[in-house]
Amino acid sequence: MIEINIMLLILLISLIAWTFLFAGRGGFWCANQTLSPALLSDGELPSVIAIIPARDESLTIGMAVSSLANQSYTGKLLVIVVNDNSTDKTVDAALSAAASVGHSKKLIVVNGAPLKSGWTGKMWAVNQGIKQAVKINPNVDYIFLTDADIVHDSGNLSRLVSKAKKDNLHLVSLMVRLRCKSFWEKLLVPAFVFYFQKLYPFSRVNSFSREEAAAAGGCMLVRRETLISVGGVQSIKGEVIDDCALAKLIKRKAPIWLGLATDNTKSIRPYNNLVDFWKMVTRSAFVQLDNSIFQLVTAISSMFLLYWVPPIGLIFGHFWTWHVSILAALICILMFGLYLPTLKLYKASSLWGPSIVFAGIIFTLMTLDSARNHWLGRRSLWKGRTY
Repeated sequence: MIEINIMLLILLISLIAWTFLFAGRGGFWCANQTLSPALLSDGELPSVIAIIPARDESLTIGMAVSSLANQSYTGKLLVIVVNDNSTDKTVDAALSAAASVGHSKKLIVVNGAPLKSGWTGKMWAVNQGIKQAVKINPNVDYIFLTDADIVHDSGNLSRLVSKAKKDNLHLVSLMVRLRCKSFWEKLLVPAFVFYFQKLYPFSRVNSFSREEAAAAGGCMLVRRETLISVGGVQSIKGEVIDDCALAKLIKRKAPIWLGLATDNTKSIRPYNNLVDFWKMVTRSAFVQLDNSIFQLVTAISSMFLLYWVPPIGLIFGHFWTWHVSILAALICILMFGLYLPTLKLYKASSLWGPSIVFAGIIFTLMTLDSARNHWLGRRSLWKGRTY
């Protein structure tokens, strides 16, 4: 009897937690923060310089450059690729892509200097790109920060600029559509996006009256003046989660906006196996928790309560009492229901709903492994560099 009561109590706490997520977490699960069609006037449009840090990205940089060169945006647009000491044919691929679409004059390649101490590789490359951008056009209106694996829909920049101008925003960012083709991508990518929205409810990020701030580093349009006023990327030079760090700095001064891409603005970086995804998550999972044991315990306990307890109660509840099974089933239905909008965003079948449980277990283990690597003194390895 005592065991039954304890299980019922745990399930009741889980139900309360999921009810709170449903009603008290900014409606994050709706996945409805998206860009409207561009409404740019016929007057002079803001100037934009896009910056792509690239280190050994020969397989994807060509498509990224082509997508930017082919933007329908009619304002001044220049693309700067910062070659971050690549050992492959990244530069050749970028130049060839620009030439193939007849926009060689829109592309400038900067050969990056060796990594400076105290900087992460990406921020060091971005910093050099910004310096070059300001040198070319000291009065450029916006800096467009993107990645070498991001392919932009032809109207993406127009929509970003329109949103920034219409709502007087100083940072407009999109969580692009992540590749979702392999089994592991289908299992983990929608769940990753769901967790990110839960961690940073987009509606709260987009409210200037709230403190929450976040951004997605693959697609960020920033006002040059605002970027300079917060100290540029030098102020976040050592941050592993640099996008959210920059968003926090900017939101202290001005409104920002974060949304989900619903068009063909997407990442083409593949994660065909669990190992690749594991490395990506463990690189920053414990950093996200400020390398804090207390936050780690809280996070793991929350994941266990939310994603482990309900299916355990559903599967083994009949060994105790039907009350356990019914309560666990209600929680699972609520859990799957909240996950459906994100699955719909990724055009995935609702049959993938229960996969959120397995994904939750895997992400819990990833977080623990990230903490273990930190305690063992194992540095994060990314692009041949350790942090």
